[in-house]
Formats: sequence, C-alpha cells, structure tokens
Amino acid sequence: MKKVIVLLSSYNGADHIREQVDSILSQNYRDIELVVRDDGSTDETVDILSEYEAEGRLKLIRGRNVGFIKSFLWLVRHSDEADYYAYADQDDIWLPDKISYAVDMLEREEENLKEKKLPLLYFSNYDICDDNLKFVSRADKEGIVKHPTFANALVDCMPLGFNMVFNAAARELMAKDTPLYSCGHDWWTYIVCQGLGKVIYDNRSTVSHIRTGHNVSAGGMSFLKFQIWRFKKFFLNDYFANIRKMLREYEHYYKESLSEKDAELLALFTNKTYSIKNMLNKLFYPHRFRQGIFDELVVRFLFIIGKL
Repeated sequence: MKKVIVLLSSYNGADHIREQVDSILSQNYRDIELVVRDDGSTDETVDILSEYEAEGRLKLIRGRNVGFIKSFLWLVRHSDEADYYAYADQDDIWLPDKISYAVDMLEREEENLKEKKLPLLYFSNYDICDDNLKFVSRADKEGIVKHPTFANALVDCMPLGFNMVFNAAARELMAKDTPLYSCGHDWWTYIVCQGLGKVIYDNRSTVSHIRTGHNVSAGGMSFLKFQIWRFKKFFLNDYFANIRKMLREYEHYYKESLSEKDAELLALFTNKTYSIKNMLNKLFYPHRFRQGIFDELVVRFLFIIGKL
C-alpha cells in the first residue's frame, strides 16, 4: 500500500478541527500519516491537537504565525518521504473514500506514464455544507467534467487545496524551489503539475466543505456574494501584481521544462511593462482560459485594462 502524508495547517480552528482530524484518521485507506503545523493559534486549537499527538495519532509542529500559504509550503518543504501528499483545511469533513479514490486514480495514471517521475495532481468534486454540516449543494453538478489546462492555471486555481492529492514527484519539485510570491499553496501546486505533468479531475465528491464565514477560500458563495468578494479581492488591493510576481517566479524555475507552446503563452503574462502586442495576443488567444463564459469575459476584460 502506498504511503500518503496529509498536510494540515491550523489557525484558531477549535470549532471544527476535531471533526476534521477524526475524518482524516477514519479514512478507509490505512497507510496515512497526518502532519499538522499550527500557525500560531491563540484559541484551544493546539490543546485539541495535543490530545491526538499524545496518543501518537498525528505529528504536531507548533509554529509562529506566517499565514496559511507559507505554512502549507513549509509543510511541503519539510515533510517526510511518501508516495502521495494531500492538503487538508481545518474546517472541512473528509468523506471516508477520499484518499482511496485519489490513490486509485493516481496509481492508474502513473501506470500509463512513459516518464515515471512526472508530477501528478488529483482533485475532486465536493459538497458545500453550512456551519451545522447541513448539505447545501454540490460544487459541480453530476456529469460535469472539468478540463484543467495550462492557460487556465495562469489565471485561475481550479483545485482548492482541500480537494487535492499529489504525487511525490510534485512534492519534490515544490520542496526544491519554494516560491516567495505564491498566491496560494494550491495554485502553485496546480501550475507546477499542469505545466510539467498532468492534472486529473474526479467528479465524485470527497469532502464536505463547510462554509463558516471565516474560510480562506470562496467556494460555496452565492453568485452575487462571490462577485462582491472577487471585486474587493481583485480591485481593492494589489492582487494582480502578486499574480504577475508568482508567474515570473514560476517562469524563472520552470521555463526550460515547459513545452514551447506553454513557454510562449507564459511569456505573455510575465513582462514587467504593458505591451499592446502582448495584450492583443492574450485577448485573441483562441482557447478559453476559464470554464464559465462570464468568467472568461472578465478575464479578457482584465487583459484589455492591463491587470493581467
């Protein structure tokens, strides 16, 4: 049985973390090690985790507050060797088959690979629940198949961390070159695997994603609330500048490993000055960047005004 290490970054998560840890330790896949880095919690989170640590059920690192992105990337960089790795948020509930589904699909994909050390990423559908674990909706309707592409990975993070599992080759790359300007541990993982390996999607739900009002991700918001959240995030701070920094760093590390086509597309996003030629090339790029039409129109508009 292949070994799986689950990487969880906690911060003031006392309300839900016990249920999440129990759901991870109760997976029907047996060879799982849970490693938690606490990011400087000030509530009872560490006390709760210490109970599991005393029982030898998880490994706990008590850290200073550096933010969830750096905390997760620290875990990637300092984790032990395993066959697969999974991110876990503190306020979700994993369904019992989550790791089994992921390992099964990743193993089958690895068997078909000509190059055995390519980074692979699995991500799944998920259920959206309220704070009382009452089902609200399924993130993707039954039968929907997502099509992750390198173009999408440049402007969007389709996987959401909590629904991701990746192989040792992906972890090795990220541990070797840890980014300074990542917009998300999940986004960095996605773009590394999409550009240098392969990303596979599973329409089966593997997580009950709880909307508490304090979640880092925006999954599960109504359309209107999501657009307001996105406007504040994108236009009231320097978010796009951070994306450009991330893509430049990605180009620095991996340009030589990309296909010629992907390297040329990436170069359109990494220039430090606004270029009409680059803008037009992005604006009239013949393939879609986003899955939804509204989101695609928003992205093309951002190209015109020079935000992306």
